[in-house]
Amino acid sequence: MTMHVKLSPEMEGFIKGKVASGFYGNATEVIRDAIRRMQAEDSRVAAWHTAIQKGDDQFDRGEGVDYTPGVLEEITHSATQAMHSGQPMDPDVLP
Repeated sequence: MTMHVKLSPEMEGFIKGKVASGFYGNATEVIRDAIRRMQAEDSRVAAWHTAIQKGDDQFDRGEGVDYTPGVLEEITHSATQAMHSGQPMDPDVLP
């Protein structure tokens, strides 16, 4: 599909700069990469909202745990053990 898009001079300069850097072969590659990144961000945000809803539902059912220094210490210990054992990181804790 062909689309015609009007860009501000600043955006046009940004895209040209990306192409000039050699990382992208042309403006289309820059735009496609930007769209892929937006799609990935939308997926991360949707997963975040789902996780929040899951937590809210658990809390509403009385399944919550008080956040205390002891709980934080347990979480930290568990994460440290997992990290040193070579286990894959839980995607919920990745940035």
